[in-house]
Amino acid sequence: MSTEVTQQIPADGTPAPGTGASAPRRPGRRRDGRQPPLRYRIITVSLLAVAAVYFLVPVYWLVVSSTKSSSDLFGTFGFWFHDPHPIDYLHRVLTYDDGIYVRWFANSLMYAGVGALAATLLSAAAGYALAKFPFPGREGVFNVILAGVLIPGTALALPLYLLFSEMGLANTYAAVLLPSVVSPFGVYLCRIYAAAAVPDSLLEAARIDGAGEARIFSTLGLRLMTPALVTVFLFQFVHIWNNFFLPLVMLSDSDLYPIQLGLTSWQGYADRQPELYQYTVGGAFLSVLPLMVLMGVLQKYWRTGLTEGSVKA
Repeated sequence: MSTEVTQQIPADGTPAPGTGASAPRRPGRRRDGRQPPLRYRIITVSLLAVAAVYFLVPVYWLVVSSTKSSSDLFGTFGFWFHDPHPIDYLHRVLTYDDGIYVRWFANSLMYAGVGALAATLLSAAAGYALAKFPFPGREGVFNVILAGVLIPGTALALPLYLLFSEMGLANTYAAVLLPSVVSPFGVYLCRIYAAAAVPDSLLEAARIDGAGEARIFSTLGLRLMTPALVTVFLFQFVHIWNNFFLPLVMLSDSDLYPIQLGLTSWQGYADRQPELYQYTVGGAFLSVLPLMVLMGVLQKYWRTGLTEGSVKA
C-alpha cells in the first residue's frame, strides 16, 4: 500500500508558512533554496580570510610597535608586546618639539576635510549638470574630464608648483588646498550615479510645482546622490590625507606640513636622534585613527534603493 503526502493549503489559497514562492529566503541560500556547493563556500571564505590577514597584519604591527621604545623596535619580536607603555610613548609624540605633531595633525585635518568637502560639492554639481542638462559639447566636456582621471597627480605637481610660484601662492595653505578640490573621478562617478538614481520624471514634477533648479539640486539631487557623494568624499579625504608628493613640492615651512610629510622629516633625522624612530611609528599609528573612524561613521550611507517608491509606476 502506498501513501501520498499532500500539502495543506489554507482556504484563502495562500501557501503555508515556509513553503511556496513567498517564503523568506535564508541568508547564504540561492533563490531555489539550495546552498552553494561546499567547495565554493570554502574557496570564498579562504580568499576573504587571506585578504583580511593581508590588510590587518600591518595595522596589528603598528599597534604593537607604537607601545615600544626605539631600542625595543629593533631588539624584540615585532609582532608581540615587550614592556608596553603606550600612553607614555604617545604623549612624547604629541609633546615633542613643542607639539609640532599636533600642528601637523591639524594641518592634515584641514587639508583633507576642507578639500574633500569642496571637491565633493563641486563634483556633485558638475556631475548632476552633465547628467541632467543637455547642452552642446556635453560629451566633449565629459571626455576631457575622463582624460583627467588618467593623468597621475605626480605628473601635475611640478607644473602646479611653477604656476603657484608665479601667483605667489607657493608655500601657503592654498598651494595644497586648491589642487585638492578638483576630482575628475568624483565628477565621473557623480555623473554616472545621477543619470541612474535621479529620475527625470521626479525633476519634472518638481519643476511643475514651481521649484527652481537650485532648489531641486539642493533638496532632491544631493539627497538622492548621497551614496555617490559619500564615496567621493571618502576617496578624496583618503587621497588628500595620504598625499605626500604635492606637499613635498609646494611646502618648505615645517609649520605647514601635513602628517605624512612631517613623519618623513622625522625619519630623516632618526639616525642622529634614535628616539625619532619610535615617534615616527607612534605618529603613524595616530594618523590612521581618523581614517578608521571616518570609515566606520560613513559606511552606513553606502546603501542603494534611495529612490525606491519616489516615482509612482
